[in-house]
Amino acid sequence: MTYVAWALAVLLAFLLQAKISIISIVPNLTVLLVYYAGMKYGETRGMTVGLIIGGIEDSLSASIIGPNMLGKALAGFFPSFFLSGGFFIWTPLFGILGAFLLTMIDNTVVFSTLGIFDRPPTSPSSALRIAIMQSLINAAAGMFIRPPHAD
Repeated sequence: MTYVAWALAVLLAFLLQAKISIISIVPNLTVLLVYYAGMKYGETRGMTVGLIIGGIEDSLSASIIGPNMLGKALAGFFPSFFLSGGFFIWTPLFGILGAFLLTMIDNTVVFSTLGIFDRPPTSPSSALRIAIMQSLINAAAGMFIRPPHAD
């Protein structure tokens, strides 16, 4: 993808996140972009895309800078290592599980770091409900995000 295509994809993800709500849960579509970058381009570019998207998310929030950057950087690092042939052979099931788990990791890191360094954005039970719903929404897209060498 070119830089213009990436910029449009990030803008579209932020716009859709602002407008879409499923059972009063806002989807976390930016994790899917980071997941795609990590899967397609490797750990370094996945982490870089995660840092950039997380930085944009942190700057748009009224909170501290860093939690989304850390969560998205981790979400960009792990797909290439685990799912693109480094540890597992990619299958659609692993794609679904990968998208689910990386969304959970991102949400857990953001909630935990906000709870430690700022104030928790919501109660732990509400955060868990939101994280599970966002992970289920993203899991469906995980089967379509494939590594470059997949069949």
